[in-house]
Amino acid sequence: MTNLAFPKCWKISSKPHNYCPGCGYPLMYKALGWNIDEMKLQNKTFIGVDIGCALLSWDFFNIDTMQTHHGRTIPVVIGLKKARPEAVGIAVVGDGGGYAIGLQHLVSARMRNEPITVILINNSVYGMTGGQEAPTTLPGQVTSTSVTGADDYLIQGPRLLAEMLDEEVYIARGSVDNPIQLKTYIKRALEWQINKKGFSMVEVLSFCPTNWHTDAKQTREFLNKLKERYPIGEFKGGVKVKPS
Repeated sequence: MTNLAFPKCWKISSKPHNYCPGCGYPLMYKALGWNIDEMKLQNKTFIGVDIGCALLSWDFFNIDTMQTHHGRTIPVVIGLKKARPEAVGIAVVGDGGGYAIGLQHLVSARMRNEPITVILINNSVYGMTGGQEAPTTLPGQVTSTSVTGADDYLIQGPRLLAEMLDEEVYIARGSVDNPIQLKTYIKRALEWQINKKGFSMVEVLSFCPTNWHTDAKQTREFLNKLKERYPIGEFKGGVKVKPS
């Protein structure tokens, strides 16, 4: 049975977080913190956070943390791993930092099978800068830069990374509305980095009611739309192979 209390490695259990009301980022960080506690990784983990909503967590954890330039979080964490191979390296990025400006680093890390774990938040918009269209924006979705509805082009990150090469890596997609499943995926990703000495990534579908302009009920409905386009599960060779 998972302990639903604040993770012990968090620094903010006595103060509010800096995220918008209803944001999914704190739920993802709670799942990550549970795993860091249970796996006793606090003193050997390094977290890199990207410019964007991810940076609001720079002092969440009592863990070595660095804020990087936009899109450059992954190579920074790779550099840390090369200097300290025994460390657990985690890169936290948004869909812009991972699938737009940072896509070349994400693809290269998977291609070289770098032993890091990427946690990528997919909320279908650029959250911090005003809700612009992102690589993950749904077709027809209205954003501040797609006022008549977004086009049909979007990126399927886990499928792209899973089918790139025959070399096996750990790729999964979870959602903040199922924190126990999400915690499981993040744990498997961290175990893969530690035990297999290889690349792992978990994409996380997340709420963004501020930029979706949704109330609580509409927010859940929109997340379900994301799940229809972005299937939850673990991936191998571009195919979702496990639902949980």
